Amino acid sequence: MALPLSDIRVLEMSTFITGSAAGMMLADLGATVIKVEQPVTGDPFRSFRGGLYAPHFQAWNRNKRSITLDTRGAEDRAALDAQIATADVFIQNFRPGVAKRLGVDAERLQAINPQLIYCSISGFGSTGPDRDRPAFDTVAQAASGFLRLLLNPAQPRVVGPAIADVMTGFYAAQGILAALHDRHASGRGRLVETSMFEAMCHFNLDDFTHLLSDQQMMGPFSRPHVSQSYVFQCSDGQWLALHMSSPPKFWDNLAIAVDRPDMLAQPAFASREARIAHYEDVVAFLAPLFAARSRADWTARLTELEVPNAAVATSREVLDSPQAAALQIEIAAPGPRGEFRTIRSPLSFDGERALLVTAPPLLGADNLSILGRDEKVAAE
Repeated sequence: MALPLSDIRVLEMSTFITGSAAGMMLADLGATVIKVEQPVTGDPFRSFRGGLYAPHFQAWNRNKRSITLDTRGAEDRAALDAQIATADVFIQNFRPGVAKRLGVDAERLQAINPQLIYCSISGFGSTGPDRDRPAFDTVAQAASGFLRLLLNPAQPRVVGPAIADVMTGFYAAQGILAALHDRHASGRGRLVETSMFEAMCHFNLDDFTHLLSDQQMMGPFSRPHVSQSYVFQCSDGQWLALHMSSPPKFWDNLAIAVDRPDMLAQPAFASREARIAHYEDVVAFLAPLFAARSRADWTARLTELEVPNAAVATSREVLDSPQAAALQIEIAAPGPRGEFRTIRSPLSFDGERALLVTAPPLLGADNLSILGRDEKVAAE
């Protein structure tokens, strides 16, 4: 498969998720991505389950190569500079000021290579009173106003995956691609900057738009009410999700599916506005009906009647599904710890899917081929 970034060379000097995710997204599109790690320890995500190859690290570092350099030393800094001279992109996710202390700030590296696209990812941006605050996923979600939309006020608990980390990586990769496109015309490099705070404010655009355009303050139940989304438990204890949206036909067919053709005559079901206003009454009416049959029965019946639904699936159920098999969602390759299995890039080009993958590298695995050093790394 011809990948669109196959002629792009990236140096990624990042840890944890934001910068690693940005680098992986470019690597999935064919870029040669060289992860520059600290000797001995590498990316701290490597050791989250002991050893230096934890699933946390594997998730965001496929299709990459690994070299170890400590740029605080003159020899290793010179080795990095030699790589910078032929690189297209450099990615780092340090707090403001750290890159300069390590000798990898934009001013110095772009003096070596004026065409370099330099991407800097931080927690709160390079200016402002919060610039030096430490930021991790939950901090960024909370500070941007996004976390409150996920919290159940009756029992507030942090839930879900590292959305802020991953979304920041997406935005960084988008900025890099835009800068590479601009370089075709201008011939010059760019400094691309984003932060977890800025990324999540933009990702939370719906919330801010309601506030700024209509003085509405959204809460955790605002979108489910408006979109008429529901989750019900079935007789086998499994969960089923419905997204009824606005077309009346969905509700007409749901009434048929639950064998209550008179349902829509009730005041709470009379219109979209009524269902939004009486959301809890709708839930109270439907919940016992869904609890009377198994999830498999419901998904079959609702799908036949074209009611938008899906099982609230586990990751295992997703991979075992016929749809995932048809789309070749799971891919595999030999890895340093046996077979490496992962989820392919969601992008296809000219009908071709990205079915080839390279397992995440061991720490310093490419020191010899890239740096000419046959150094031994710490035991895996």
